[in-house]
Amino acid sequence: MKGWRTRLKQLGTRHELAPLALEQLERLLELLADQPHAGTGVRDPVEAVHQHLADSLSALPVVGPLGSKRLVDIGSGAGFPGLPLAVALPGSSVDLLESGRRRAKITEGLVAGAGIAGARVVAERAELWGAAEGREAYDVATARAVASLPVVVEYAAPMLQDSGRLIVWRGARDADEERAGDEAARQLGLSSATVHRVEPFSGAHSRHLHVFVKERPTPEQFPRRPGMAVKRPLP
Repeated sequence: MKGWRTRLKQLGTRHELAPLALEQLERLLELLADQPHAGTGVRDPVEAVHQHLADSLSALPVVGPLGSKRLVDIGSGAGFPGLPLAVALPGSSVDLLESGRRRAKITEGLVAGAGIAGARVVAERAELWGAAEGREAYDVATARAVASLPVVVEYAAPMLQDSGRLIVWRGARDADEERAGDEAARQLGLSSATVHRVEPFSGAHSRHLHVFVKERPTPEQFPRRPGMAVKRPLP
């Protein structure tokens, strides 16, 4: 069991994390292990240090330095990838968007317990948030294990500012899904995706980040009402 702390230190060295960041991530894993209702099947720190932390932080080279900018993690669940990114990017503001009220409450406890000042849990549906306070409010949107590419693109596009980036975690590549995602992006004001193969930890395979860039305003009719993106996905 103690070996996961060594892996965490190695992860910190890889991403040049500050000592405080490592302390927060260690505390986050400890809290997650003790929370059976966190909404993830991976809570053992031995697995979570790779499957949650390393996987989340694999986006850092794509996100780049945020400074005081804003990031939204769509369908955040237990807080991944949003919480590790908030820890690794001090000074940034990260909204963890989670529609499940019970799950959102649990994630609030993880945020408070780990002392992650830059993170906030927003218990709201993506469609409603993107049509109101969240519209054109963010520099970066992230989504991991949420929905198909066309659906995620529709959720995120209204929330992004001009030149903002959407980063979507995916496993093995699917040409049909990628074509559909690119067509949805075109309709919503985003570029086609640039795909980055990543290896967040030794032995990881078929891991990819799909990165879309906001090129023009999203049409006013988006986001559609809740449920429509899934029921009738673009294009």
